[in-house]
Order: sequence, then structure tokens, then C-alpha cells
Amino acid sequence: MASRDTLLLDQGYQPVKIIPWQRAFVMQLVGKVEMVTAHEWCIRTVDHRYPAPAVVRLLRNVRHRPPFVRFSRENVYLRDGYRCQYCGDAFAAADLTLDHVVPRCQGGKTSWSNVVAACVRCNRRKGRELPDEAGMPLLATPRRPRWLAPKVMALGDAQMPPIWRDWLH
Repeated sequence: MASRDTLLLDQGYQPVKIIPWQRAFVMQLVGKVEMVTAHEWCIRTVDHRYPAPAVVRLLRNVRHRPPFVRFSRENVYLRDGYRCQYCGDAFAAADLTLDHVVPRCQGGKTSWSNVVAACVRCNRRKGRELPDEAGMPLLATPRRPRWLAPKVMALGDAQMPPIWRDWLH
């Protein structure tokens, strides 16, 4: 994510995704979005200066939420808030692993209700045991989410441009 990207909001001012500023600018020119907040820098042409869009809002209702959430590593991390479900510490995606609550060697399936985000240390400590056997209770029961917020919601304060903070908290 570059500091020049644009946050796209739906009609109800809910975050949808991050798009390049060039796409947001073209969408604004053709009347698909309205600019809510501008970057400090400008887009310059030969004879005009335009404010660069930092946050834009769709003018028409677009169904962007999938009817179901696909199972993926990234979506498990989003569901669990990038937190280890055993120790509760927050980690970057690169420092997390997927853990089968009921290990696969004991017949556990790879599904929303059996997989959680875990740090490497906790995943190794739990090993092939059930959480109760390892003395490591889960912080929350894993469930299939009905909807996940866009990846932008999981950004830490250090990664998030300050101009977006009002729309993401």
C-alpha cells in the first residue's frame, strides 16, 4: 500500500477497498464517485491543478460483499484480527500460522470451525494435541464469518495514512 493510494467507501461510508489514486481520479471525472477527502498534494495537468483523492465515496449502490466468505489464510487472519488465538498477542501476517484446533492427524478438517490463527511459538507448543490437552484454551470459538471487513481494516496505526483514520475506526 502506497501513501498515495485512495480509500474507496460505499454509499453508506463503509470501507470497501484501497484503489490507486489514478483509478479514483478517473472514477471522479466520469461521475462514479465523489471525493470526501483530498491528499495534501495535487494532480497537475498543463493548465489545471486537481486535488488528489485520498478518500472517495461511491455514488451508486454496488453490491460488493460476497454471499459467503471464501476460506483462505488471509481471511482467517482477518477474522481473528491478526491475533494468536492462544496467547492473544497481535502479529504481522508473516509471523502467524494456521493451527487446526482438532489436529489433522486426529481427523480434524481444514474448515472455518477448525482453523485459527496462531503464532509460531503457540502452534509448536500445542503440537498434535487438542487445546484442552495442551492447557491452551482458545480465546474465541472459530466460526465461519458472514462478512469480513476489507483488508484495510486490519492495518496497524503505523501503516495507515492519517487521513484515513476517521473512516476506519
